[in-house]
Amino acid sequence: MPRSTTRPGELERSVMNILWDADAPLSVREVQDALDADGHGRDLAYTTVMTVLDRLGAKDMVARERDGRAFRYTPRQSRESAAAELIDAALDASGDRTSALVHFARSVDPAEAAALRRALDEM
Repeated sequence: MPRSTTRPGELERSVMNILWDADAPLSVREVQDALDADGHGRDLAYTTVMTVLDRLGAKDMVARERDGRAFRYTPRQSRESAAAELIDAALDASGDRTSALVHFARSVDPAEAAALRRALDEM
């Protein structure tokens, strides 16, 4: 199933970062607690977190599994894969993918450029 290329909002990105950093699937309450503990003073309602997770599910960014009466959530893709999709969408939006890609390549540091060269050589 194709993934959404809709750019996630700030709260969605925060939730995804929590899920990516987790060692196991998380409940809504666990995600809420992690958001509250992140030092940004969010103090979000349980229903707000649940709505964000439902939206991420609709965008096919998270999977959920039943655990008793609740659900546990896991990312459907890696952080790197999600970032690559955002870059691809930005290149599409540029109107000239090649020019945008060349401009991007010129903006990376030498270590990133070397990693790009290695990846291209492997193709």
